[in-house]
Amino acid sequence: MQRDEGLSRLEALGFDHADALTLWEHFDDAEQRGKLGHGYSRIPWLEELESFDPRAKPRLVDDDEGLQRWHGGGAIGYLTLSSVVAHQLARPPARARVVVCEATFPTGMLGHYARRLADGGLAGVLTATSPARLGPPGGPKVAGTNPLAIGIPSSDRRPVVVDVSMGAVTWGDVIAGLANEEELVPFGGRQWHKAFAIAVGLQLLVDSLVTEAGHAAVLFVAQPEADPVPALRTTGVRLPGD
Repeated sequence: MQRDEGLSRLEALGFDHADALTLWEHFDDAEQRGKLGHGYSRIPWLEELESFDPRAKPRLVDDDEGLQRWHGGGAIGYLTLSSVVAHQLARPPARARVVVCEATFPTGMLGHYARRLADGGLAGVLTATSPARLGPPGGPKVAGTNPLAIGIPSSDRRPVVVDVSMGAVTWGDVIAGLANEEELVPFGGRQWHKAFAIAVGLQLLVDSLVTEAGHAAVLFVAQPEADPVPALRTTGVRLPGD
């Protein structure tokens, strides 16, 4: 999909040009990184989604030094997290901050936000919940795929960005036609219980911090005290996010 076509389709959904550009940059980043389930295929998916208001704007509702609380207010989750990240970069914590993002869905490729923070010199850990799609074999679905993204800045301007879904495939892969829904199980084969345990733990962590039911995200952002990435690169190992 070409940029002009993508922007045109997003603006046709009611997004203003700036928000359409933010969404396009997210989808294009995913596409260029091979995350096709979070790439251009999300535009036709959004054209069928009705659970957002393209004119809504997220709002900061609680602003303590160690804790911020945001509410999507009907905005699509991509734009809520984009606003949250921009705010952290403009007003970074003195040391560390927990940011709770309520009514925030869908959120897309979480590594996109972790990389933005790391590029700005902040360490970040981000997770987000989604509809229940994971469960034990033969059991009920009780947790979302609940990805976990970690971004660590580096003085060499090559941050390490980890972004892992707890599913063997992602829901985005299903949307893009790259996988069947039956394949969406906790990753790990016989060790499925490990991914399932992380998914449940992240689900409960997010759910315990929100004040209303619904899908949400939680971000931990901090000023780094050290610069461990360059030394790790001397091993020659290809690191996550490269």
